[in-house]
Amino acid sequence: QVQLVESGGGLVQAGGSLRLSCAASGSIFSINAMGWYRQAPGKQRELVALIATSGSTNYADSVKGRFTISRDNAKNTTYLEMNSLTPEDTAVYYCNADLLVAPLAAPLVYWGQGTQVTVSS
Repeated sequence: QVQLVESGGGLVQAGGSLRLSCAASGSIFSINAMGWYRQAPGKQRELVALIATSGSTNYADSVKGRFTISRDNAKNTTYLEMNSLTPEDTAVYYCNADLLVAPLAAPLVYWGQGTQVTVSS
């Protein structure tokens, strides 16, 4: 069983910073890409940032220059450093991982339960 658990969310004032963490646990053979998505009330879930095993990254235009995604492969963990936060960043942030549970298995996508980030003006 694979589980992704997010942490680090909370309430922060505009201009502040937060660091989100997502730890994957369970029977994991290897992890390919990991990422962060977010969903604001009444809005569709959107990609925030992705990071591949190679370390290459991809960011939504709205967070470029403000957010940084990283990963610790030894801990099966990804982080999202969020700086210069604005109220528009308020959303539930979800961790995502594309991984293998066995050497020759097909990659599967897993999601965390989400962590709330609220940015006050």
